[in-house]
Amino acid sequence: MTTDLPRRVVILAGSLLLLVAMAVASVCVGAQAVAPAEVLRAFTDYSGSTEHLIVRDIRGPRTLLAVCVGAALGTAGALVQTLTRNPLAEPGILGVTGGAGFAVTVGAALGVAGSQVTQLLLAFVGAVIAAVVVYSVGRTSPLRLVLAGTALSSLLAGLSLGMRLLQPDVFDKFRFWYVGSLAGREQSPFLIPLAVLLVSLVGAMAVTRPLNALALGEQVASTLGANILRTRVAVLTLITLLAATATAVAGPIAFVGLIVPHLARRLASGSIPWLMAYTMVLSPVLLMIADVLSRVLLPTGEVPVAVVTAFLGGPVLIWAVRRYGTAAL
Repeated sequence: MTTDLPRRVVILAGSLLLLVAMAVASVCVGAQAVAPAEVLRAFTDYSGSTEHLIVRDIRGPRTLLAVCVGAALGTAGALVQTLTRNPLAEPGILGVTGGAGFAVTVGAALGVAGSQVTQLLLAFVGAVIAAVVVYSVGRTSPLRLVLAGTALSSLLAGLSLGMRLLQPDVFDKFRFWYVGSLAGREQSPFLIPLAVLLVSLVGAMAVTRPLNALALGEQVASTLGANILRTRVAVLTLITLLAATATAVAGPIAFVGLIVPHLARRLASGSIPWLMAYTMVLSPVLLMIADVLSRVLLPTGEVPVAVVTAFLGGPVLIWAVRRYGTAAL
């Protein structure tokens, strides 16, 4: 274990450098390119120029949003895969983000989703209900769990679309949110979701030790002194908080929690704490890559980032199904 420590530290340092590089690219790249030197001046010698306004008011907050949402979705995916020992599990595929999004949509239709706190509460309730429904239907098989989650997500997406078509004026301000996009969310208040996400991410690192024992099996975990029930409840709560908050802020974005944990697990070599650490750093990198691509793919406008992550995640899901089939890890 100790011989792996230098390698793991080097990988984490490299991942952090990659995160910084992508954050710089996220601020620089767009319809109007901004030089890195001008980005630095926007924060150190603000002049009110167009480039400085773009950096300070749009791309800077958007990059911070991508970092937080990416870390939340990736960590939720790593937690759910580890807890269920299911390599196909992911909050979006299992219907958690779909349930959160549907609850916010219903709240908007009823006129009760005006405040940020209300949206967070609605998203949390919707995520919990969706998780319970999907798990009760598909708990006997990893592939059945994925099918149940996909079916529920499709059903809720159709119902949400129907409500938006019936009340287009009500949902006009949600037009960026319900397609899963970071665009249009830059000026939204972010203090409360940021606090929830940071606390949840700290909580995710705190449960890695008992979760590491639980990953060895319930009998081994009991022998090592882990409280199995408390660990499961804590992990499920963290998964719901992370996925629901990310969805309330940026809309339903799938596959981030599927792609990155598979890569991080290979780098971590069986260590749950290092798996979480790598996932928290690499997930924002993936989401920023998808966000940058969403800005430049079309000359006439932006592609929602959820479309890009789905395009990247689809092949990963097919690979995972072909490799693991119906067998759990």
